[in-house]
Amino acid sequence: MKEYAYYPGCAAEASTREADKATREVLSLLGIKFSPHEDFTCCGAGCLTEEFPKLNLALNARNLAIAEKDGQDILTLCNTCFLNLRKSQVELKSPALRAEINGELRNEGLEYAGKVEILHFLHLLAEIGPDKLRSMVKRPLVGLKVAPFYGCHLIRPQQIVGSTFTPEPTILEDLIQVTGATALSYKERLDCCGFHILLVDEKTSLRMASSCLDGAEGCGADLMVTPCTLCHISLDMYQGKAGRLAGRRYDIPVLHLAQLMGLAFGMDPRKLRLKNHFVSARQLLSKIE
Repeated sequence: MKEYAYYPGCAAEASTREADKATREVLSLLGIKFSPHEDFTCCGAGCLTEEFPKLNLALNARNLAIAEKDGQDILTLCNTCFLNLRKSQVELKSPALRAEINGELRNEGLEYAGKVEILHFLHLLAEIGPDKLRSMVKRPLVGLKVAPFYGCHLIRPQQIVGSTFTPEPTILEDLIQVTGATALSYKERLDCCGFHILLVDEKTSLRMASSCLDGAEGCGADLMVTPCTLCHISLDMYQGKAGRLAGRRYDIPVLHLAQLMGLAFGMDPRKLRLKNHFVSARQLLSKIE
């Protein structure tokens, strides 16, 4: 069985550790082999490249080369990490640029040859397939109305993220349906959460998050689910602040995809770290228990 180089991303190792813990639990339950690499570094988060594009590229090439050296593909649960690693792969298709970057990597005994693939946790679940996943459901989430929220860095630009995601994807909805829950449709599910301008223009960022929360609330959602750690920060951690700016009071639990799948698989909510969220999932748990 293939073993993946596990790349959770900085947010999952700090602000949203529950995503990392839940993903590890679900991967283990599914029998997926994965190994963390202590030598992995930050992907640059889409910020570093604006000021130091070559440094950003070298940083990501180094991560790719570490996984490639061990013959592993990279598995991540952060949309931004996924996009940055994929974008670097596209740039490194240039023989001249790859040779230049490899010149730097040789100082660490590394070389990138373009053989590693980058998968998001969402991709992996889709590859496993609905039949296998459905067979593992021990606690059907029947009656729960779930608002899916993709996160923009997972679905565009298509020439970088790949053909898995069409302009109107349903992959997240399909996984929600596997759990027995009802996947809701609303316009904002494909919008940006505003995370990447949070430290530059907080009010605009909060308005963007508020718009997404309005969409989920308007379609009658019991909760939102996202495959992205950074979207979770915007929609959960900043939900109260977004509501105050909008003159609203939101109370929408936001779960990581791994947490939703783990609940359906019958896992103990404590293992999934559901108490770590800013917006309490207590009422949600009472509905499924």
